[in-house]
Amino acid sequence: MNEEDKQASQSLFSVFRSVSASMFGVQSSRKHEEDFKHGSVGAYIVVGLVATLLFILGVWALVKFAVSATATS
Repeated sequence: MNEEDKQASQSLFSVFRSVSASMFGVQSSRKHEEDFKHGSVGAYIVVGLVATLLFILGVWALVKFAVSATATS
């Protein structure tokens, strides 16, 4: 792996940050282009699926908590 490839590869944190920014709609054009140029498709798919699953579970837990809190009142 040469020096340019080392700079081009993205860390898992960078992929997570890009996926979360995209989910909330605040991804910059520059970062979006950088992701397509240097990112691995597989990493984005896996992180995107995990983030989506965590979001769904979080909403489910919040709704379950809200329903149980109002049912006991």
